[in-house]
Amino acid sequence: MATDPRGLRADAPLLDAWLRFQEQPPRPFTIPGHKQRTDLVGDVVAGDVPLYAGLDTMKLTSGVLAEAEARAARLWGADVCRFSTGGATHANQAVALAVAGEGDTVVVSRTLHRSLLIGLVLAGLTPVWVRPEVDPASGLPLGVAPETLRRALDAHPEARAVFVGDPSYVGTVGDVAGLAGAAHEHGVPLVVDAAWAAHFGFHPDLPRHPLQLDADVMVTSAHKTLPAWSQAALVLARTARIDAARLDAGVEACATTSPAGAVLASTDAARALLERDGEELLGAAVAATAEARRRLGAVDGLVVLDGPRVDPLKLTLALSGTGADGNAVEQDLLAAGLPVESADRDVIVAIVSLADTADTLRALTTALVRSLERRRGAPRPVVGPAVYGVDPTADLLPRQAFFAAAETVPLADATGRTCAELVAPYPPGIPVLAPGERITASALAALDQARRAGVRVAYAADPSLQTLRVVAG
Repeated sequence: MATDPRGLRADAPLLDAWLRFQEQPPRPFTIPGHKQRTDLVGDVVAGDVPLYAGLDTMKLTSGVLAEAEARAARLWGADVCRFSTGGATHANQAVALAVAGEGDTVVVSRTLHRSLLIGLVLAGLTPVWVRPEVDPASGLPLGVAPETLRRALDAHPEARAVFVGDPSYVGTVGDVAGLAGAAHEHGVPLVVDAAWAAHFGFHPDLPRHPLQLDADVMVTSAHKTLPAWSQAALVLARTARIDAARLDAGVEACATTSPAGAVLASTDAARALLERDGEELLGAAVAATAEARRRLGAVDGLVVLDGPRVDPLKLTLALSGTGADGNAVEQDLLAAGLPVESADRDVIVAIVSLADTADTLRALTTALVRSLERRRGAPRPVVGPAVYGVDPTADLLPRQAFFAAAETVPLADATGRTCAELVAPYPPGIPVLAPGERITASALAALDQARRAGVRVAYAADPSLQTLRVVAG
């Protein structure tokens, strides 16, 4: 019999449906083709239950998904919620389709993930980019200032929506309330990609989540800081400035027609756990992370991001002052069985969730302190990731360039040409070059800096970056 360790099934209709399926498995004549047999390709398919003819009937007569989404909407204070089995990527693209039409202008922060840029391509939107402030002590991004947004909206009164990413990948938290005020002064909705903030708003020591701060749409990943399956995400919206029917259409347009029931059930279970036990579990994780910050803060030369504008559950370390190379530190951590979210020469990012305990944080902190002392060298100047300083120049709309005829040229001949592909250091996946943007010396320098720091440059057709794809002509 399938177990429910924390007794959540009564409060989570999708979880209850998944557990019932495991307790009384049918003999299905539907997809998936493994028919629940694990003797064919192994346990890799264990627990794989579809939504259609699995958690619900093929006609969705039980309504378990709608009920689960309604419960999530109530918890986050939204008018509508939709679950995603395609991560925040799917959710961001669905919102891009929902808020404006082809050729419309939207204001977009340059800290947003590549998924939103592809959303601009799908929807045919014209981006006006705004850049975040940068912390001089660490070289890392802060939020977009409300005044920066106001200036952009004053210069582009035709804008239909504002998209920002907050908190940032490194855990810095911007003034979402101020951004919402600026957007609403101009009569447009604020959409917040809060992929890293599913835990916000559920403990007094954590920042409030975007909907509590008057944002109109919040996209968040249940699999990042909550205990859901990979690819689990939610889009939550208030409908005063968002058309609910169009949002539904956007979600359906980008979604698979064969959603994984386990992903949906885990989203529902994570919501129920957050609602019932979130404050207790998050409190323990916050306390353990605070102790880790205290220990790491004693390491000479190490900058540990902290303060009221930093997510308490994200450990971001700036290593320049220690002289240690973060790539070497990462190898020490991997050898100790302690992989981190991101590591390059100058910055290490470790994600803490409500699944962590004082023991897991103690093990990580001890390994970090040992490695930093072992790898210590001459201090380096603080050099923040150049991706946050790129000032793009658009020659074509993203959609035009994406579908334009393209050719491949040597990198040395690419300067001044119009980029036909997406190029982004990953993580975090923030574009340095996007379709339609002019290839500049500063953009190429930013990519070179990322590679020399040990960051993987992703999405380009030529991963070695010896060539780039440019618009032909």
